[in-house]
Amino acid sequence: MNMARRFQFRAVGMKLFVIFFATIVLLSSALGLLSYFISKDTVMDQVSEATSGQMMQAADKLDFLLSQYEATSRQWALDTVLREDLVTVSSSDIGIREKTEAENRIREKLNGTASSDGRMQGMRLVAPSLSAQGSYNSTGLLGLSSADSIKSKIDQIIQADGEPVWFPTETKGFMENEKSPTMTMGRLLKNLKNPNAQYILLMDIKDQAVGEVLANLKIGHNGQMRIVAADNRIVHDMDPTQLMQPSTITVPEGAAEGGTYYTANEQMVVYTPLKTAPWYMVGFAPVSDFVKATDKLLTVTLVVIAAAILVAVLIGYYMMRTIGRPLNQMCSLMEEGEQGNLRVRTDFQRVDEIGRLGHSFNQMMGQISALVDQTNASAKEVLATAEELAEASRGTSLTAGEIAAAMEQIAQGSGSLAMEAERENQLAENIGVQMSKVSDSNQVIEAAADRVLRVTGEGALHMDSLVEKSTRINQVNRAIVQNAEKLKDNTSSIHRILELMSEITHQTNVLSINATIEAARAGAAGSGFMVVANEVRSLADRSKESIQTVGAMILDIRTEVQGSVDALTSASPLFDEQLHSVQEAQGVFDNVRHEMDTLLTEISESTHAIEGLIESQLTLTDSISEASSIVQETSAATEEVASMSSEQFKVSEKLVVLSSRLEELSESLRQSLVKFRT
Repeated sequence: MNMARRFQFRAVGMKLFVIFFATIVLLSSALGLLSYFISKDTVMDQVSEATSGQMMQAADKLDFLLSQYEATSRQWALDTVLREDLVTVSSSDIGIREKTEAENRIREKLNGTASSDGRMQGMRLVAPSLSAQGSYNSTGLLGLSSADSIKSKIDQIIQADGEPVWFPTETKGFMENEKSPTMTMGRLLKNLKNPNAQYILLMDIKDQAVGEVLANLKIGHNGQMRIVAADNRIVHDMDPTQLMQPSTITVPEGAAEGGTYYTANEQMVVYTPLKTAPWYMVGFAPVSDFVKATDKLLTVTLVVIAAAILVAVLIGYYMMRTIGRPLNQMCSLMEEGEQGNLRVRTDFQRVDEIGRLGHSFNQMMGQISALVDQTNASAKEVLATAEELAEASRGTSLTAGEIAAAMEQIAQGSGSLAMEAERENQLAENIGVQMSKVSDSNQVIEAAADRVLRVTGEGALHMDSLVEKSTRINQVNRAIVQNAEKLKDNTSSIHRILELMSEITHQTNVLSINATIEAARAGAAGSGFMVVANEVRSLADRSKESIQTVGAMILDIRTEVQGSVDALTSASPLFDEQLHSVQEAQGVFDNVRHEMDTLLTEISESTHAIEGLIESQLTLTDSISEASSIVQETSAATEEVASMSSEQFKVSEKLVVLSSRLEELSESLRQSLVKFRT
């Protein structure tokens, strides 16, 4: 049980062990691995820098080799004797003897240059048309080929316009009919004066020559070197079967300078471009070839980590024994004390914090034991007192309950009597209020009747005035109708005058047209008369427009006048009806005035009767109020006594409850103290 607790993760000793173990192991591992990776990166940076330098030197050597052949081709392009011989063999009007001599000199020059350089496979002079009759090659080379791929290469050389063009190494050479792999440089020997004498110079270089340049360059123990074209095809490799195959080690697209990168399969790749040809020199080797020295550092790091783990285990075990074990013992003693055993004590013989903790624990348990003994004695005394208090409280509670019940019955009777008196008083007051309201209403009605009477007299006077005004309005309306009829007749007369003026304007317009015609017949003599005729016609047109405008206005006026006449004619019967209605209303006002006089007489008699009834009601209200006051005082005194009795009863019941609770608590305290062993 104790061992299981000791090795629980929540235990302090186990936590200390884990903290020390994890801290030491993580620090030693982090420092060791950090040193290993820093050393590895440093070594790889130095190797990359050194390899890049070697690659640049090898590239310079290869550029120097290729530039020599470019210089040789440039000399051939500037050789005047060769140019004359090419013109000779290309001309049709030259004798056979001279052509033969020129061809021999060309072949001798090709053989001499090819034989003087052991790195060359041979040289050719090829006509752009690839005709076998006009082509020359050095000894050891086979004939021409007219395949489409060969024609494509020839077209590239022609498009270069005299600049050297390098072709990657091919297993069967440029013409695809050789037995050994060669790389080829082609150059167009231009002749601006005689384009028929232009030839293409092809220089085949053995792939072995490139291998000799790169023989002393080695990367790591298992590294390889190769030359790759811009399209990642292999130009040169130690394995001839790889020539012109896609390279698995590629160069970043568009790389203008050298660089280094690492592949996914842990290989370091170093590349640098060539200056003479559009190729890249690429070297690659496994990273493991360069980090063997750092692997020793990794081994040392692992040994240090193992030693750190051992030290961490020892330190953790020591911490568990010196700290975790005493704390575990202390926890066990505390658990026994929790179960009621107050006689447990520690036996620590230490002077550190744990020893002080054990000494304090012993003192605490001694003080708790003394406190429990004292509490046990006090609990017994409290229990006896609680029993006596409970007995007295029960008797007091019974007496208070009987008194409270009797006072409650008296209070209920007084309350009922007070409620009856209050209800009668309220009824009397309500009667007085209603009678007051009736008296007030009679007074209001009387005042309103007076006002109605005055208003009725005023209304009668206004109705007389209204009858007189309605009569005058009816007369004015008839006068307006007569005037509108006269205005209607006048507009008809104006309209006839406008028709006459319109006829005159029409005749004037006809006369002006006739005058214009006569003036036109008269020629130049009648030009002045034509002007006058035109002005008359213009005046007639404007008069016609004005007459039409006035006619339209007259028609509108006539229409409006007709509408007014119709409206006044239709309104005249209404005015008559209004005058008749006003006369009838005048008669109604006279009847209302007579009825209001009768109502005022009846209201005065009712008011006198109500005033006498109000005086009787006030006397009854005073009597009921005196009786109600006496009942309320009696009820209040009874309720006060009943309330005091109820409070006393409640206090007695509360004392009983508290006594019972005190008794229960005393018993519970006694039961709780029983389990403590002192």
